[in-house]
Amino acid sequence: MRWLAALLATAGLLPAAHAQEPYYKIDTPDQIRESSRTLAYDLMLFYQGNKTGEIPGILPGPPTEHKGDYYWWEGGAMMGTYVDYWHLTGDTSYNHVVTEGMLHQVGPNEDYQPPNHTASLGNDDQGFWGMSAMLAAENKFPNPPEDQPQWLALAQAVFHTQAAPNRHDNTCNGGLRWQVPMTNAGYNYKNTIANACFFDIGARLARYTKNQTYADWAEKTFDWLWNVQYIDHDNWAVYDGGHVEHNCTDINRAQFSYNAALLLHGSAFMYNYTDGDEKWKNRIDNLLIGILRDFFPEDVAYEVPCEGHRGCSQDMLSFKGYVHRWMSVVTQIAPFTADKILPTLRKSAQAAVRQCVGPPTGRRCGFYWQQGEFVDPAVDKTSGAGEAMNVLAAVSSLLIDQADPPATNETGGISRGNFDAGTNSRDNVEPLAPITTADKAGAAILTILILGGFVGTWGWMSIGD
Repeated sequence: MRWLAALLATAGLLPAAHAQEPYYKIDTPDQIRESSRTLAYDLMLFYQGNKTGEIPGILPGPPTEHKGDYYWWEGGAMMGTYVDYWHLTGDTSYNHVVTEGMLHQVGPNEDYQPPNHTASLGNDDQGFWGMSAMLAAENKFPNPPEDQPQWLALAQAVFHTQAAPNRHDNTCNGGLRWQVPMTNAGYNYKNTIANACFFDIGARLARYTKNQTYADWAEKTFDWLWNVQYIDHDNWAVYDGGHVEHNCTDINRAQFSYNAALLLHGSAFMYNYTDGDEKWKNRIDNLLIGILRDFFPEDVAYEVPCEGHRGCSQDMLSFKGYVHRWMSVVTQIAPFTADKILPTLRKSAQAAVRQCVGPPTGRRCGFYWQQGEFVDPAVDKTSGAGEAMNVLAAVSSLLIDQADPPATNETGGISRGNFDAGTNSRDNVEPLAPITTADKAGAAILTILILGGFVGTWGWMSIGD
């Protein structure tokens, strides 16, 4: 039968993608590790930052300067993908590349706001780098040199800059804007992803440090998203955002998978932090129903707003990988979800590898998983780094049940915090004195910087009321 299929394909009577045996095998843990190793190698071929004269930490770009397909944030997302890859497989091959890249992009104030990327600096862009730093702390990724900023401190810096008063205003009754500089296009837009990143980092810092102030901000942020109705009150669909000049009532109802998945991820951390609070369980249950309904038809990842007509942007082409990674971690810290999530992620990963049969290697991956046919990334005018990152994430995440759950200061976390992190940022205000918390890694928290947002002169910062 294989001989006949090959003959028909040669004759042009059968699509080659169907005739070719998938390169990647994922039936056993050893096969998953081996496939992940090859996928990680192929993804790194898109990265130039480890070459002489190139810039560590970023994928080729940005498109606005005709330097490549990718914006600054996706380099941070790629670093996080490799942190997870190391954690799940034990392969240390790329650890030095990750450490170099993540440290190179911290900026002069060690808060992931490098001046070279101000023109595309959104709260979500900064947030993705902060989430990768938080992941490095949770996964006990090898610490940077002592004279460099540490992973936990970098996550704190991102959170503290985003909790500062100048990032919040009274429009739409609170919430972060999409962009940081007022001059950037999109500054008048308050979107879900910017607030979801802030929510997620806050939830994870709360769990890691046991500092309630982070949890307070996380809850306020989720409540704001609910109150502004970016989360549909009937079916829990998650929408993109709205404009401040319309009081955020002109809701863009585009549904992107990473918005919903990140809210699920942060909610799971809040559930874990609150020892199973029924409120957070209810949010997890409803968000998960919506995600599986909208983004996993036939149990295969599908990007709703763009996939049907093959019109995805270079950003959207990387969302599936984040969704797989985040949902797999949800099963560790909210275990009641595992029976629903893990079988779906496995079927989705199987569909992903079936279409990784592209030339010239016979294992190149595309974005469209459902049909099992390779579609050249050139169709979407991209080099294919996002597509490759998706499949690496989907395959390596199949090892989640063999991996340690995210660490905290009380469960062996090794990353050192910095209570001053983010206080020297160019858009920050002078903080009041810090209040520290007892934690085994010495992660002192600038509590008053955030807590002050609820009282006194910072009372107007409160969101979600």
